[in-house]
This record gives sequence, C-alpha cells and structure tokens, in this order.
Amino acid sequence: MYWINLQIDFVLLANTLHGVPDKLALMQEIAAVLRPAGLFAVVNWHSRPREETTVLGAERGPPTELRMSPASTQDAVEPAGFHLSRFVELPPYHYAAAFERADDDR
Repeated sequence: MYWINLQIDFVLLANTLHGVPDKLALMQEIAAVLRPAGLFAVVNWHSRPREETTVLGAERGPPTELRMSPASTQDAVEPAGFHLSRFVELPPYHYAAAFERADDDR
C-alpha cells in the first residue's frame, strides 16, 4: 500500500464536528491535506435546546449537550493551524464558519 501526496483546495464538514471524540487530531489531518491557503468550512447546529430545532414538528439535530457554539467551533479548529475567515448565519438553526490555513509553509 502506498499513499499519494494529495493536496486539496476545500474541505466541508457538515453537522458532525460535535460528535468527533478527538477534534484536534481531525483538524490536524484536514490541515495536512489542504494546499496552502486551502479552505475548511464547518456547518453546525446552533447551540440551542434540541426541542427548539424542529422540522415538520419533530426535533432535529444532535443532543443539546453536544451542540457547539460558533466560539467553541473556532476554539476547536484554530489550534490546528487555521484562522477564521468568515462566519455566516444559515437560518433557521445552523451557522457556517470558514477557515483558511494560517501557515503557508507546510
């Protein structure tokens, strides 16, 4: 088995970061495959009680205690060598945070 040195432009992680047990390890792996100035976007549920996030009358999304605020998402991503470049509200229940690789010398 061999590995191809692959560098990509963009990674999207949607509605799953809250359930990752080792967030730093995942962020480091994502940083490793992104080209210099590559983009990483995270879409998350706002940290609101699950019973408030309904679709057609049914509760949706992860358990309340797992939901991540925008600040906690930023705190999970930036230590792996990213900086926040843009934050976007995605009503009614989500937000997106776009990050760039902070160090272009990898």
